[in-house]
Amino acid sequence: MIPLSAEALHDSALPWHVTVLDEVGSTSDWLKQNATDLPLGSVVFAESQTAGRGRRENRWIAPRGKDLMFSLLLQPAASIDKWPRITTLAALAICKAVEGELPLQPRIKWPNDIYLADQKISGLLAETVSTPQGLRLVLGIGLNVNTLTFPAALPATSLLQQLASPVLREIDRNSLAARLLESLDTELQRVGDDFSTAIAEVRERSWLRGRQIRARAPHGEVFGRVLDLNEEGHLILELPDGSTQTLSSADEVRRV
Repeated sequence: MIPLSAEALHDSALPWHVTVLDEVGSTSDWLKQNATDLPLGSVVFAESQTAGRGRRENRWIAPRGKDLMFSLLLQPAASIDKWPRITTLAALAICKAVEGELPLQPRIKWPNDIYLADQKISGLLAETVSTPQGLRLVLGIGLNVNTLTFPAALPATSLLQQLASPVLREIDRNSLAARLLESLDTELQRVGDDFSTAIAEVRERSWLRGRQIRARAPHGEVFGRVLDLNEEGHLILELPDGSTQTLSSADEVRRV
């Protein structure tokens, strides 16, 4: 196992201030607790998390030194009503980084997961935090890289599992993390732009498009076929009665 290195991830052309911790409860919680004293663009990676989590406080479990678990401290240069775009742009950035580093084609499972071979490889969680300098955004990302075994009940996989090579050599996490930081910098700069171009790229990588799904929306459970994404990346469903409904958020999105 080659450890993550802040030096290896430093790139003076990028805005990130990288810290690598051996162990932490949660990289996002660590950033939120220290947000007042840290510069924007701070990124913290952890070799091990004892309290990693995703949406709805679901645990994110990963073995030490195998995967990438990190969070970014942001203050998007766009009006706050556009901040929800960050998760969409980050998902696109992850896909592009993986595509550029490995012969794999990940897909975006709305609203905040990345899939390979119908199994989850990555999850994202965006949270706001109030500081004396104003409202900031903490974006947490978990990416399964070198883990080869998962609990049977967990529909998860890793990049290494999905490589076709019969010789399993661990993926260089420093190289992949560096590409991720470069891709995130590029994509997140689009938050205030015309979003149609980004959505077109997301649409090409949609895992849900054309599938029947069931989801828990704020107003209750919904069931329907995914038609498309709208101009803000919200999900457009065709309901059983032929009408359409647009979801801006939902939990427990399941294919049926």
